Amino acid sequence: MKALNWIAWISAGIGVVFILLGFISGLIAKDILPGVTHIVNYFHIANSFFLITIALFVFLYRCQCKKE
Repeated sequence: MKALNWIAWISAGIGVVFILLGFISGLIAKDILPGVTHIVNYFHIANSFFLITIALFVFLYRCQCKKE
């Protein structure tokens, strides 16, 4: 379960990085990553990572409740 906890935190970190990339891309009006042509796409990518994070934390919480 500790590995899933690490994966959840890493996923949250990646989501934050993509949000920062979106803000930076909006400020300099340039595409930072190839294949991402619009600023909104950075936030869509971050949203996916945040959903993975939430799902993993909910799963970990439910497993801890069953142990007690």
